[in-house]
Amino acid sequence: MSQWDKFLEKQLQNPEVKAEWDALEPEFAIIQAIIDARKSTGLTQKQLSERTGIAQGDISRLENGNGNPSLNTLKRLASAMDMTLKIEFAPTSQRRNKTAVM
Repeated sequence: MSQWDKFLEKQLQNPEVKAEWDALEPEFAIIQAIIDARKSTGLTQKQLSERTGIAQGDISRLENGNGNPSLNTLKRLASAMDMTLKIEFAPTSQRRNKTAVM
């Protein structure tokens, strides 16, 4: 386990930190999905920029978490990587537990 993982594990024991971390999870997931998709296609940010018409700096900002991509931007990125965009709503574990109890 890396030093970062140990630090994060300790910090997430604090309920306030955990709540903030969980609230940001969808943003982290989108960022990671963009990075993973780009790398799996073997594209650089510059190549993805050329395919989408989105400035390389803007792609960098998205991958660094400093952007808020629109649905249209996500579709353009997916299309340029010969992928489809899939978005889903999934029940939270709390909701499932409450439903199961009722």
